[in-house]
Amino acid sequence: MTNEQAIKLGQVALVIGGDSAEREISLRGGKAVAAALEKLGVQFSVVDGPRRLLEQVASGHYDRVFNLLHGRGGEDGALQGALRIYGVPVTGSGVLASALTMDKVQTKRVWQSAGLPTAPWALATSADQAAEIINTLGLPLFVKPSREGSSIGMSRVDDAGELAAAIERALAFDGRVLVERLIDGPEFTAAILDGQVLPLIGLKPSRTFYDYEAKYESGDTRYLIPCGLDETREAELAALCHQAFEVVGACGWGRVDLMLDGEGQPWLLEVNTTPGMTVNSLVPKAAAAAGISFEELVWRILNTSQID
Repeated sequence: MTNEQAIKLGQVALVIGGDSAEREISLRGGKAVAAALEKLGVQFSVVDGPRRLLEQVASGHYDRVFNLLHGRGGEDGALQGALRIYGVPVTGSGVLASALTMDKVQTKRVWQSAGLPTAPWALATSADQAAEIINTLGLPLFVKPSREGSSIGMSRVDDAGELAAAIERALAFDGRVLVERLIDGPEFTAAILDGQVLPLIGLKPSRTFYDYEAKYESGDTRYLIPCGLDETREAELAALCHQAFEVVGACGWGRVDLMLDGEGQPWLLEVNTTPGMTVNSLVPKAAAAAGISFEELVWRILNTSQID
């Protein structure tokens, strides 16, 4: 990358923060990305939140946007649609894929219709559904707000008496709650960059599951790179993740998470179209395993920016 290439990108807005439940994670990643953009010689400004960004875009201040907003308002298609109206390219997936993958329930419906493996599930909108869901899915279960990330509001339920409270906890973040049959086995994540699946990472949290604390606070999660699978099996899972990414219309960059059960059957969990870029984040780790420096990763993400 040369100064001339950086100049051709024009004035870039690095949008971070916002007011979603994942604001803090966005701010942390934003510091790292801003440092990389500075090293790359890119002309950029940091903007906090989608409202301020759109005000400045409307005034013609920016030529493209590096979107590092997580959660609703930045990752759910709303920002992507607004920027399309102004004709400003933005990193990551477009309107449809962003909106679809922000909703875990809708993503699972699409995967099921495409014949891709995803664990049995139910949609809950009230804790009163707990008994019916247990009768249908059994135990243990995972409970997740349908439209949140970073494991916010997530619970593992091993006892029938815990489910109603877990649903209530998730309902505090979203009126739609995904209740999913627990897959007991190893978890993996596949980072995808401009059509390329990066080396898979195996996750070994010290906690009962890979929750918010394990991701960002505890510091004792083990990241297996190489992932621990043989080359053929890793390639098979990488192909599945790539298919899962494309089926929902995602593009540019992102991440697909999955688990293997006791028989080695893969089960897709979710797609993240604006993954974290903190020191503990998975996409930078996968990129490093592929020989891609953090600065090059940021550069390549920026160059996937498009008008949907």
